[in-house]
Amino acid sequence: MNLRAYLTFALMCLMCQAGFAQEKTEAKEEVLKLAQGKILAIKPTTWKTMPPKSNIVQYEFKTPVEGDKTARITIMSAGGSIESNIDRWVGQFEGAKKEDIQVEKKEVETTTVHIVEIAGTFKESMGGPFAPGGGKVTKMENYKMLGGILELKDGEKVFIKATGPAEIIGGMKEGFMKMLSEIKLQDVK
Repeated sequence: MNLRAYLTFALMCLMCQAGFAQEKTEAKEEVLKLAQGKILAIKPTTWKTMPPKSNIVQYEFKTPVEGDKTARITIMSAGGSIESNIDRWVGQFEGAKKEDIQVEKKEVETTTVHIVEIAGTFKESMGGPFAPGGGKVTKMENYKMLGGILELKDGEKVFIKATGPAEIIGGMKEGFMKMLSEIKLQDVK
């Protein structure tokens, strides 16, 4: 093989590898069906789908895809008042007081979206809040929670909760907020 043919072949190989790498890193959009299909949301492409750790969770994700420090994102429909659920979230942070958290309320289509941010020492309960005896509690410092509560006109509620190291939650906030601001209602019969 002459030098010119070899260089052409090598260049073609590099171009194929670059194209493959780009294709591999470009994640596809995934549409999530929430509230029995009444709401459609587009999952941020940086979230990796995981098997839910609890049977009450509809969807579970982690971000970033690789590394030791990740955030856990869960989506589920549940009952209870907005206030009682926010109080429960506040109780998951050691020493947090309701007046120290950020709460925002906005309308998206005809859905009320409550956005909650809490920072501090997160008390992770192994087995979750419904485990017998409350489960083993691990305290995680410099954590943050970003939550969205979608309140439909019929009273149904969907909870989207991201918890992890403050820097990870800060880095994913833009995608989280974009997902909430672009939800679409569907007429389900």
